[in-house]
Amino acid sequence: MRAVFADTFYWIAFTNPQDIAHESAKAYTLTTKPKWIVTTEEVLTEYLNYFAGWGANFRRKASLNVHDILRSPTVSTRPQSSKTFLSGLELYYARLDKGYSLTDCISMHTMRNEGITDILTNDVHFDQEGFRALLRSVKTEGRK
Repeated sequence: MRAVFADTFYWIAFTNPQDIAHESAKAYTLTTKPKWIVTTEEVLTEYLNYFAGWGANFRRKASLNVHDILRSPTVSTRPQSSKTFLSGLELYYARLDKGYSLTDCISMHTMRNEGITDILTNDVHFDQEGFRALLRSVKTEGRK
């Protein structure tokens, strides 16, 4: 299997056992065992922001998870820079009719640059840009 990109959706689902997508994210990882996962510092920022108001236990868990992700031999985290910000901003501006977040635009740009087509998410925006969202069957209504 080639590299897959990990979106914020995946990291949140994998972290929180109460998340409606937790079992799907865990099952995918255990059955597929991707050899190489790519993510970005922007995705990890969004992940930490998500848990910011959840109290000390989740903030601790999220912080430790990011440290583990950064040290993982199977996860490659692309650094944020002015260049990644501006490339994401270009796509954001080019898709004014879409609801893409800036982080999604940066992720899409990174995936294109690296020739990655598969992403660990359920976000339809990636499908709209020609990528394959591997967790599309997961519904997020009532997501905790």
